[in-house]
Amino acid sequence: MQGFRTPSDKVLKWAFIASVSVVLLLILLPVLHAIQLSFYHSESFVSNKNWVGIGNYVRILNEIIFWKALSVGLIFGCLTIILQVCLGIAFALFLDRNFPGIPIIRGLVILPYLLPTVVVALAFQWILDGTLGLFTLWSEQLGMGRPSWFENPYLAMAVVIVASVWTWTPFVTVSFLAALQTIPKSLYESAKVDGAGMWARFWHVTIPMLLPMLMVIILLRSIWMFNKFDIIWLLTKGGPSSATEHLPILAYRRAFLQYDVGGGAAVATLSFLLLSLLILVYFYYYPLEEKGGSH
Repeated sequence: MQGFRTPSDKVLKWAFIASVSVVLLLILLPVLHAIQLSFYHSESFVSNKNWVGIGNYVRILNEIIFWKALSVGLIFGCLTIILQVCLGIAFALFLDRNFPGIPIIRGLVILPYLLPTVVVALAFQWILDGTLGLFTLWSEQLGMGRPSWFENPYLAMAVVIVASVWTWTPFVTVSFLAALQTIPKSLYESAKVDGAGMWARFWHVTIPMLLPMLMVIILLRSIWMFNKFDIIWLLTKGGPSSATEHLPILAYRRAFLQYDVGGGAAVATLSFLLLSLLILVYFYYYPLEEKGGSH
C-alpha cells in the first residue's frame, strides 16, 4: 500500500480516521452504558442504582412476555424481509425495461422511502380509521363490515407489516435495479441461443448474478427490521395485547413506562447479543470473500 504523498492525502487520511473514531464512539459508548445499566436495578437514569448482577437477565429470561416479544420480532422481521425481497426483485425487473416514461417512473418509485415515518404512520391510521377510513368504508361497501384494524391482533400485525413493506421496498428495488444493470446482456443472449426460456434465464442467469446483492440486502434488512421501532410504536404501540410488541418496544416500555431501567437495558442487551450472533452466523455461511478466492 502506497503512503500518502501530498498534504491533501494526509488531510483525507486524518479526516477518515476522525470520522471513524466519532462513529465508533457514538455506537460503542451507548452500547457499553446499556450493558452496564443491565447489571443494576434503577427506576430512572438519575436515581440511585443497586447492583443486582445477572438478576435482571434471569428475571427477563423467565418471563413469558420476553419470549413472546422475541417471537413477534422474528415473525415481523422474516415476513417483511421476504416480501421486500420478492417485491423488490419483481419491481426491479419491471423497471429494468425500456419504454416511454421509464425515467420518471424510476424516480417516483423511491418516493415512499423518502417520506418521514411519522407521515407514513399517520397516512395508514387515516385510511384504516374505524369510522372514516378509506379502506374501512370500502370494506363496508363490499359487504365485509368494518374491520377492527388495530383491535384485532392478526390485523394489527398485518398493518405494521404492510406499512413497513410499502415504505422500505423502494430501497430494495433500487438496489436490485442497480445490480440488474450490471449484468452483461451477452449472458442472456447466450442463454437464448442454448434454448433457455424466460424462467430458465431468470433462475440460471438473473438470480445467480443478483446473489451478492441479495445477500447484502438480506443482511441489512435483517438488522433494520429486527430493530425497527418507530413504525410499530406509531401505529400500534405494541398492541393490541402485545400482539405487535417486539424486543425494542419491550425494552422501551420497561425502561421509560414501567420505570425498570435495568430490565429495559437487559432486554436491549439481549436483543443486541441475539442480533450479533445472527450476523456472525451469517458471515460464517456467507463470507464477503469466497474462501481461497481471488476477489
